[in-house]
Amino acid sequence: MCKLCDAGRPQDHSRSKTQLGRRDFLKASSATAAAAAGLSLFNAPPAAAFGADGPPADSGRSGRRYVIRNGHVMSMDPAVGDIVRGDVLVEGKRILAVGRNLNAGNADEIDAEGRIVMPGFIDTHHHQFETAIRSFIADGLLFNDGQPHGMINYFEYILGRFAPVYRPQDVYISELFGSLSQLDAGVTTSHDISQIHYSREHSEAAIKGSADSERRIVFGFFEGARADLQGSPPGAWYPEGATFLKKRYFSSSNQLMTMSMGGEIYLQPAPAVYTRAWKLGRELKIPVVAHIVGSFGMQPEFDAIATGQREVRFGADNLFIHMTGMSDVGWQAVKDAGAHVSLAVPIEMNMRHGTPPILKTLEFGVQPSLSVDVEVTLTADMFAQMRSTMTLHRMFMNAKALGEPYAAGFPQQELLTSRDVLRYATMEGARDLRLDGKVGSLTPGKEADIIILDAEAINVAPLNVVPGAVVSLMERSNVETVIVAGKVRKWRGRLLDVDLRALRTQLEASRDYLFSAAGVPQNLFRPN
Repeated sequence: MCKLCDAGRPQDHSRSKTQLGRRDFLKASSATAAAAAGLSLFNAPPAAAFGADGPPADSGRSGRRYVIRNGHVMSMDPAVGDIVRGDVLVEGKRILAVGRNLNAGNADEIDAEGRIVMPGFIDTHHHQFETAIRSFIADGLLFNDGQPHGMINYFEYILGRFAPVYRPQDVYISELFGSLSQLDAGVTTSHDISQIHYSREHSEAAIKGSADSERRIVFGFFEGARADLQGSPPGAWYPEGATFLKKRYFSSSNQLMTMSMGGEIYLQPAPAVYTRAWKLGRELKIPVVAHIVGSFGMQPEFDAIATGQREVRFGADNLFIHMTGMSDVGWQAVKDAGAHVSLAVPIEMNMRHGTPPILKTLEFGVQPSLSVDVEVTLTADMFAQMRSTMTLHRMFMNAKALGEPYAAGFPQQELLTSRDVLRYATMEGARDLRLDGKVGSLTPGKEADIIILDAEAINVAPLNVVPGAVVSLMERSNVETVIVAGKVRKWRGRLLDVDLRALRTQLEASRDYLFSAAGVPQNLFRPN
């Protein structure tokens, strides 16, 4: 047991001293003056600046109690249920009780009158290292398939030109800023798939940036990206570096950050590269993750694994992202193995991944989680993911009900509801990341990852149906308070203990360097 790991700071357990600190990291990575300013990035006014209306003192610390009072509690746990004007009692990092009129003694109180209290959102796939180049390919595609609009694309520009010039300090600030941005939007857990692991320094920067946000993160150790898809460049330490990282930073299961293993089946030479990665991930007993995209020609290789033609097999430890264009053979193998599926519906529709397979997931009885994918194209909030998923499925089923010709072959399914997509964004996400014993619902004994949403805001009031209000009406401005492992991280609409102006300055300096180093002109009004 490690107290610092428990507090969300992954430690180097291979040595007696504490982990690589922010000062050590900035020194080791030869940071620029802008990055050196990061030493004071967290010297913003303390929570006490809110006065008597501030958050509970020492929230998240062992033995400290507070109670969230009179909120509309949507627990996402059928055994706990929904409670109008309910309470949630928190001690340290855990939920003690959920109910009405809880006896909390002299515990601090959070007044949730007119608010919705629910589990934090869980994003199962996010490329956080790209934060500095947000919106760059808002009009672009995944790859250049020779058709119109394919010239500016993800593989050529993001992975081929920008990613190779990232320095560790660029990784750090993008990871930190992107993570804080999602925290502000109520995403208390994210799966960080940063294909930027060219060196140990790059990987430690990604870990440090995520850890400094004090949010729950699954650190995905993937390749150092190349546009030619020939695995990582010479000298990169993927996949063997996973053993070092697991031992040094993720040996405790009682910390905010855990680890997954990237195993892309498209990396060349296939299957040699991904077979090594899958086997290593399983030796380390961590989830094995891969993007599966039909429009990129992955179906034959996926089917080869599904039908036993490769050394590795699908398992309950697999998380497959997108799953567009896969055959029924592949889907059945995923179902039979108990593997998991993450959908990124807006991105899949936008970047030509193929039609999001929401019908297939439900047809085969696979309950998906939701993920945001890349901010170089679209927003990283979970409200957009839930609405898009629900709307797409209902469009398909409505077309079938109306007898529209293109829907003739669709399976007959019940319409998705707001409650369904809320489950995808909470409990299913926790299951897919192997965190369902800790988070995903407001269940006594679980860790207190909680968001409080303003239902009296002008875009929501008057409140009538809680799940419907969250999914159909809300957006990030309604996220009033965010709690991770019992610690209040956002209070009354403002992130605590974070100097966003200083962080933004550092992020902008990183952006300027990346465009220059990649040889990409900065054009704020680039034509389509």
